[in-house]
Amino acid sequence: MTDRALIVAEARRWIGTPYRHQASLIGVGCDCLGLVRGVWRGVCGPEPVAPPPYTPDWAEAAGRETLADAARQHLIEVDPATAEAGDIVLFRWRVGLPAKHCAVLSGPDRMIHAHDGAAVAEVALSPWWRRRIAFAFAFPDLPETH
Repeated sequence: MTDRALIVAEARRWIGTPYRHQASLIGVGCDCLGLVRGVWRGVCGPEPVAPPPYTPDWAEAAGRETLADAARQHLIEVDPATAEAGDIVLFRWRVGLPAKHCAVLSGPDRMIHAHDGAAVAEVALSPWWRRRIAFAFAFPDLPETH
């Protein structure tokens, strides 16, 4: 597995980056997926694929677990109950809806995420958030070049 402290440190570099839908530029703008993409670039290297354009209501419109399916292609699925700092968690807003928000765990009760209307922040993984965790993923091993 990739060094968890390195993942958390990379995610913390993004704190203060303004929310911008579909963006992934540190200090300029990102959404929650853009944050995870940027952390990937920082710890693993170039992104394996570019995400297709998506609208803010993409999950509701598609009705599929698109975000989880994409994560499964590049990350290692883990039990959400055992997720640790450095893992990615996916949230669903309501039962019956696909997961459409993601964050990087930064500690047992902390996460770093980009949320519409706010800059990237490290916040408490409160009971409200914890109840909405649908999936968790770990980063793969770092390439030898890092």
